[in-house]
Amino acid sequence: MGANEDQEMELEALRSIYEGDESFRELSPVSFQYRIGEDGDPKAFLIEISWTETYPQTPPVISMNAFFNNTISSAVKQSILAKLQEAVEVNLGTAMTYTLFEYAKDNKEQFMENHHPGNSTPTPIANIVSVEAPSTAPSSKKKDKKEQLSKAQKRKLADKTDHKGELPRGWNWVDVVKVQLTYFQVFKVVTVIAIK
Repeated sequence: MGANEDQEMELEALRSIYEGDESFRELSPVSFQYRIGEDGDPKAFLIEISWTETYPQTPPVISMNAFFNNTISSAVKQSILAKLQEAVEVNLGTAMTYTLFEYAKDNKEQFMENHHPGNSTPTPIANIVSVEAPSTAPSSKKKDKKEQLSKAQKRKLADKTDHKGELPRGWNWVDVVKVQLTYFQVFKVVTVIAIK
C-alpha cells in the first residue's frame, strides 16, 4: 500500500473513533489536534499532529505551539515532545496518530509533573500602583458619598415597586400609549394631506 492509501485508511479510522469527542479536532485531512485533559484542568494541553506526504514511513510533525499551551513552560513542552518523538520512533511505518494521542492521555500526569500553573500569576495591580505612587501623597482624600434618599423619596419609591423591589407590570405603558398616539396623529395628518 502507498502512503496515500495508508493515510486515507487512518483518516477514516480517526473520524470514526473520535466522532463526537470534543477534545479531537480535524484541522485538515492531514492535520489534527487533541486536547489532553478536561476543560478547566490547569494541566491540560493540546497536541497538534500533521502528516507529511510520506507519512507513515516518515515521522509526522508534532507541535505544541497552539495558543491553548501558552501557560506551559517551554521546558515542559520540550519534554513532552521528546517523549512523543520516542513513541514515534517505535511506531514508525505504522499508523500512529491514535497511538500518540492515547499515549499522551495515558501519561498526562507524568508529562505535566513539572508544570506548576499557580506560579505564573501576574503581579497584582495594587502592588504596581503602590510602588509607583509617591510616598508623600496626601492621605486626606474626600470620600465619595453615597446619595441618601429622604423619607419621602423612599416612600415614593416603595409605593411604585412591589415587595421585591421590582416595578409592577405595565408601569411604563402610559409612555407607550403616548408614543403610539403621536405616531397615529402624524399618520392622520399625512393621510389628510395625501387625500387633498
